[in-house]
Formats: sequence, C-alpha cells, structure tokens
Amino acid sequence: MSVLRLRSARFRAEREKRWRELDGLVRVAEREGVRALKPDQLARLPALYRAALASLSVARAIALDRQLVGWLENLCQRAYFIVYGTRHLLGETVGRFLLRTFPATVRRLGRHLLLSVAFMFGAAVAAFVATRADPERYFTFVDAEMAQARSYDSSAEELRETLYSDGGKGFLATFASYLFAHNSRVTLLCFALGFAFGVPTFLLLVMNGLVLGAMSALFVDKGLGVDWFGWILPHGVTELFAICLGGAAGLRLGQLVAFPGEGTRREELARGGREAGALAVGAVAMLVLAALIEGFFRQLVHSIEVRYGVALLTAGAWAIYFGVRRERSA
Repeated sequence: MSVLRLRSARFRAEREKRWRELDGLVRVAEREGVRALKPDQLARLPALYRAALASLSVARAIALDRQLVGWLENLCQRAYFIVYGTRHLLGETVGRFLLRTFPATVRRLGRHLLLSVAFMFGAAVAAFVATRADPERYFTFVDAEMAQARSYDSSAEELRETLYSDGGKGFLATFASYLFAHNSRVTLLCFALGFAFGVPTFLLLVMNGLVLGAMSALFVDKGLGVDWFGWILPHGVTELFAICLGGAAGLRLGQLVAFPGEGTRREELARGGREAGALAVGAVAMLVLAALIEGFFRQLVHSIEVRYGVALLTAGAWAIYFGVRRERSA
C-alpha cells in the first residue's frame, strides 16, 4: 500500500503544475472567451489538454485520491469544449447574431422578402379599393373582434378618439404585451407553416393585408387618413416588416419542400431551415420593439408631426441596418 501511495504522490507532483496551467487557461476562456488568450497560450492549450487526458488515464489506474480523479475528469471535459467547441459568451453570441447573422440572412433571402411584401401589401391595396367602392365589404375583411367598434357606423369623432386615447391607467403595458403576443404568433405561424409548400404562409400574409387595407379605407373615408397613418406607421414600419420577414422565412421553407434542389429534401431543409429560423428569431426581436412603440409611445405622443418623424426615423434606421454590409472581424 505504501508503494502505491508513493507512486500516487509522485505522479501528482510531477504533473500538477501543468494541470493548474490548463485549468487557468480554461477559466480565462470560459469567463472572457477564447480570444482573451494570448497566441502562446492558444498554442499550449491543445498540448496541455492531451497531457491531461493521458494523466486522467493513468490516475484512474494508480491514484488513491478519488477526488483527484474526479477533478481531472471535470478539467478534461471543460478543456474539451474550449479546444474543440465554439465557445462564446452570451453577449458575444447575441451581438454577432444581431450585427451580422440576421441582416446578412435578410439580404440573402431578399427575393423571398420581396414576395412576402408583395403578397401582404398587394392584398392591402385590393381590400382598400374594394372597401372604398362598397363599404359593405368592410366586415368581409375585418372580423368584429378585430374591428372593436370601428366601423362605418361610427362617427368621425368616435374613430378619432380611438387614435388618441391612452386607454386609462395600466392599459398601456397590457396592450403592449397583447400586441407582442399576437404579432409574434402570426409571425411564427408564417414561418412554421411554410413546410406545407408555403400555402398557409401566403394565406396569413394576405389575411393581414386585407385587414390593413380595409381599416385604412374606413379612416380615409371618414376624413382621418392623415391621423390613421400617423397612428399606424410609427410601430407599423417595424411590425409589418417583421411579419413580412416571418413570411419570407415560411416561403423559403415552402420552396425547399417543393423544390429541394440537388440534395435530398431533408438535407436541404436542414441547411435552408437555419436561414429561415434566423429570420424568424430576428423578426420576433423586432416585434418587441414594435410592441413598445405601439403600446407606449404611440398612445402617449399625440403630435402628428412627431409620429410621422418617428416613422421616418425607424424606416431609415432599418434601411441602414439591413443595407450596410459589415466586415467580419479577424
């Protein structure tokens, strides 16, 4: 027993310095990312990891200290993810997605986005024209729950009140939460139902466009067109674009199902589905901002000029965000 204890102690004394060095490098990488390591530290990391693996194999056979074996196992597992995994801090991962992955994906799927926009706003124009020609068609496009007493039977003053009322104390936060949940559901449905050859996605985009067009016709006919678009555009620029992004993601999935290309349908869906998923995730993030604008700013700020100014600013900001190509960092 004394011989084994001596061998175990000698084994630990000869190797512990390298284990501690590896543990220190792993801790830095876990806390600050691999980029925080110096070039010479990065060069030593694989060698130290392989040496720790060899030590673990020997320790399992001769070490009498079971805690040491457990510590080495944990160290090797952590080092494995640093050496072979793509470890990033949460903030770094989110920042990379928002600054590069999301806008780059939007540009790559630009044709699908244009098609999504055409479906929604084409339906909106059709409903606008049809409703102005025959107001009886209004409830063909807008159900009673969505209308919320906004109809051709309402007076101009009653309709105007809906554009400027804050709804009372506590209403804004509830309203913002409702809007985010509703619009997120529509956007994710546009994406998720794309697997059915894109047909449900097309129908959802058209339905949203029909509601938008019919309600726009109502307010224009009542002489409130400027007020209506000043009410809807501050959040609508972001919200409607996000829904169209969800539609583009669904149309992309539908294309992959119908026309998988050179690979198998499963392979193409796995490859293209990541792009479509990035669009859907980014669209939901945009809807958070849209809900805040709709639930708070729009209800609290009644100046038409300010409302239109915010709409122009958000449109310009999104154009720059999606239009500017960002160089990859080394």
